[in-house]
Amino acid sequence: MSEDFLHYLWQNRLFARQLTTSDGEPITIISTGFHNHNAGPDFSDARLTIGDTTWAGNVEIHINTSDWNKHGHQFDEAYNNVVLHVVYNDDVNKGDSVMPVCELAGKIDLELFDAYKRFIERKEFVPCSSKISEVSEIDRSLWLERMLIEKLELKADFIQDALTVSQNDWEEALYHIIARSFGFSVNALPFEMLARSISYQNLARHSDNLFQIEALLFGQAGMLSHELIDVYGQELFKEYSFLRKKYKLVPMSGSLWKFMRMRPVNFPTIRISQFACFLNRNAGLMSKLISLDSVDEMMALFQINASEYWNNHYVFDKESSGKPKHLGKDAAQLLIINAVLPFMFNYGSATGNDQLSNKALSMFEALPGERNSVISGWTAAGLVAQTAWSTQALMHLKVRYCDNRACLNCRIGNMIIKSPGFLTFTR
Repeated sequence: MSEDFLHYLWQNRLFARQLTTSDGEPITIISTGFHNHNAGPDFSDARLTIGDTTWAGNVEIHINTSDWNKHGHQFDEAYNNVVLHVVYNDDVNKGDSVMPVCELAGKIDLELFDAYKRFIERKEFVPCSSKISEVSEIDRSLWLERMLIEKLELKADFIQDALTVSQNDWEEALYHIIARSFGFSVNALPFEMLARSISYQNLARHSDNLFQIEALLFGQAGMLSHELIDVYGQELFKEYSFLRKKYKLVPMSGSLWKFMRMRPVNFPTIRISQFACFLNRNAGLMSKLISLDSVDEMMALFQINASEYWNNHYVFDKESSGKPKHLGKDAAQLLIINAVLPFMFNYGSATGNDQLSNKALSMFEALPGERNSVISGWTAAGLVAQTAWSTQALMHLKVRYCDNRACLNCRIGNMIIKSPGFLTFTR
């Protein structure tokens, strides 16, 4: 037996017999309460009649009654208002519990539990791969909408971290978030460290001078030294040496950047130069981004190139075949999806600007969806995603729910488990 399954049974009142306390008093559920996925009792604000008395309070669920003390709830004031302890197995002597206990053993359908176990153990892309198309389109759409909102709300934690570092300066936080995204998956952390090593305020003082922005960024990235051979690298180092003293800067270690097993166009040298170009072209970053009303306007901000030196270089002092290093369309879309729109949504939420949050959601619908193995898996299962709205929702669903086999907390999973043919399907 699992606690998640007991939560599911309680929330859906799926009991084969009348519930009673360990003292034999009948229990009538008026309201199961609100399922709490955070710290504290499992269900809050429940309403129950136990015997002749109606109670309002919280419900805690465990496998065994003894788990109450094992989990330290007797010392936690958050559990003082628990009115019923629901357990699968009451392993405590009658009279030793400080509150009414309801034992579920013998009162639930074990065949349903066995079917549920077989379901979550299915070796498919997701457990419901062959059944998801049977769930109504409206149920799927409602849940995917919730998935996108949930993913954006989770981004709020990262944004809050950026705000803490920036002492509640939203523009500085936005700069940190976009910088991290310029590192994509491989160099995200070094890019974040780079942004933390030099403030947006200092870079903004040189917003009209691409050369100085590059000097500051490459210098703080630990990529400049007196040993560089090319004239451009030497000039950057000379400029950085002056600016470093001016702003009392401490560079990070250049060894933190990753170059191995990636296409040269994605090298951090190219991305840093493109990031410098982005900052150079978009002074007043915060007001500029949140004022945009269309995806096309936002994409225009990311139509950037690395500086001219990088036309025939991928690293310092090593010449390569010549061609401009544009930021690709797919890369620009990922920056918007992973950095700009989550920031816009959460900034709108934090400031009570629903129009801005809704604009961010609309832009997700206007952007094409990503292409990756997860989305290919959903396509094979019958869910075709055309927009970033859908692909972001589906990726969150896969990582947060499907991979963790949290089908009982998923609207789609619930619909399948409740369906008439569920027991037959899992045999």
